[in-house]
Amino acid sequence: MTFFAYRDGILHADGVDLREIARQVGTPFYCYSSAALKERYQAFHEAFAGVPHLLCFAMKTNSNQAVLTTLARLGAGMDVVSGGEIMRARAAGVPGSRIVFSGVGKTRDEMALALREDILCFNIESAPELEALSEVAASMGLEARISVRVNPDVDALTHAKISTGTHANKFGIPLGDAPRVYARAAALPGIAITGVDMHIGSQIVDLAPFEEACARLKGLVEVLTSQGHRLSHIDVGGGLGVRYRADDPEPPSPQAYAAAILKHLGGLGLKLMFEHGRLIAANAGILVAEVIYVKHGAGKTFVIVDAAMNDLIRPTLYEAWHEILPVVQPAPAAPRLPVDVVGPVCESGDYLAEDRAMPPLQAGDLVSVFSAGAYGAVQAGTYNTRPLVPEVMVDGSRWAVVRARPTLQTMIDADIVPPWLREG
Repeated sequence: MTFFAYRDGILHADGVDLREIARQVGTPFYCYSSAALKERYQAFHEAFAGVPHLLCFAMKTNSNQAVLTTLARLGAGMDVVSGGEIMRARAAGVPGSRIVFSGVGKTRDEMALALREDILCFNIESAPELEALSEVAASMGLEARISVRVNPDVDALTHAKISTGTHANKFGIPLGDAPRVYARAAALPGIAITGVDMHIGSQIVDLAPFEEACARLKGLVEVLTSQGHRLSHIDVGGGLGVRYRADDPEPPSPQAYAAAILKHLGGLGLKLMFEHGRLIAANAGILVAEVIYVKHGAGKTFVIVDAAMNDLIRPTLYEAWHEILPVVQPAPAAPRLPVDVVGPVCESGDYLAEDRAMPPLQAGDLVSVFSAGAYGAVQAGTYNTRPLVPEVMVDGSRWAVVRARPTLQTMIDADIVPPWLREG
């Protein structure tokens, strides 16, 4: 089902005319479809029907409270990577029993916070982290449930900046070292071993790497079980890709993904856990911007919009491709000419699309950048003293601002001029 589509020639989010939101909120703004979030979560949930499982939404993709609350009410857990994300998850009504804590640099303060919130599991990334967690938990008289994130050294066949499962990446413990680390964990105070964890990368559109990694993980589970470790779950991570281009091949379905995972891990009698984020949120969100100018240069045309790299950094950071469509549907016969869609930030890398075939645009036109629900607003910044973009959620024919645009004065007032500069 398409949740962002033209109706009578006007792009809508569910049942809402995007021009109406732009009139009231201003541009640029992010817009999320509540129905799209629910549909994606339910599709994944149903793919594993009959198998004990928990989908912990990867909050790093989108941590807006409205998004988190929508998913929490469906029964989703949360995969967090900071103390701040723990607090966001709890504020959205997610109990500690549905929170897993990932990340290579957990601080002792964050560990203590997670222990006080009685989270489901810490995904341990290194031997020093394990020792630190033991000290913190023992000092608090508490027990930390842990799984060790193993690095299966599997190439996810994805972008180098979002690959996490090979020996060249900073994540996890080498598979061959895992038995030794588990043995150490079993001997430490304040530590309770409950599972095994992996994550091999993001935006994966080929199931072969998942299958290979799951086969290796199964072998590790069998070794650990034979050594007397009592496991209750396997965390397979996330990473299943989504469709960004309209003409991209359809990524593997949740059902195909489930079949690939269960082929190797379904008979072990352990609960399966997942950390998908992009799969749920990417195509549930768009970024709407307004054209400021159309600039005809020497051999190149620039469509300058009011959204920039500080609002959506993925094209600059990952060379990512996002579909861009006018909010007012162009005539079928309208010519498509190559343009660069760029923002006003003072950087050559400030672009949303390069050499993109677009219909004629002019100042005042609205455009929508698709697949922006994951790694969009969460990576935004205030470079050039540009306020963070507001976020809107649509639910059928109703909508609401779920994060307001800060004022420039609010941004300026956040700075503190030291006393010696206020004198005289």
